[in-house]
Amino acid sequence: MNGPSERPEADTADDAVSAAANEQAAEEGGESAEDDSRDAEGRAKQDARADDCRDAGGRAKQDARADKDPESVEAALQVKADENWQKYLRAAAELENVRKRAARDVENAHKFALERLAVELLAVRDSLEMGLAAGDDADVESLRQGKEATLKQLVTIMERFGVEELDPQGEPFDPALHEAMTMQASADLEPGSVLTVIQKGYALNGRLLRPARVVVVAEVEDGAGEG
Repeated sequence: MNGPSERPEADTADDAVSAAANEQAAEEGGESAEDDSRDAEGRAKQDARADDCRDAGGRAKQDARADKDPESVEAALQVKADENWQKYLRAAAELENVRKRAARDVENAHKFALERLAVELLAVRDSLEMGLAAGDDADVESLRQGKEATLKQLVTIMERFGVEELDPQGEPFDPALHEAMTMQASADLEPGSVLTVIQKGYALNGRLLRPARVVVVAEVEDGAGEG
């Protein structure tokens, strides 16, 4: 009698164990489903980000292709070429104007370089003409004084314009400034000195215009001196 009464209790225990196991399995299944849901959501987000990256990359490539469009590039190069051509034309025109001004200045310099000197020489000419006009009624002394005054006026003008007189009387002969016409012996000057100035020389601001023509003292030989 005792055996059959104990069997329901064993079945109850087994049911409780089974129920607990089922509950645990259900909990585990719920957790698994939740994990699966989270994984699916994460994959969906990753896929969305990947799609966004692909879209951005595609748009960038499209923009790059648009920037490198042959017609756009050609148009930009044409604009740049036109700008450079205009700059060249302006520079060439300015250079031509500078060249013309320089040529004009050089031409004027050649034409009017002696303008100041010519103006000064007019006074000398006026003085000579007045002297000639008064020559019939003037005496010799007056004519001489007039000539001296005119010569002094001319010398002053020449010095003002840098013309220097070369009068090497008694100086050593210098072949760069003097031209020896002949040679003579002299007891008063050293051999190689200028004995006589036949024609004065002139220099313009240090540059020789005309050498002085001179007679140079010759060196006396010993035998000729004793004779």
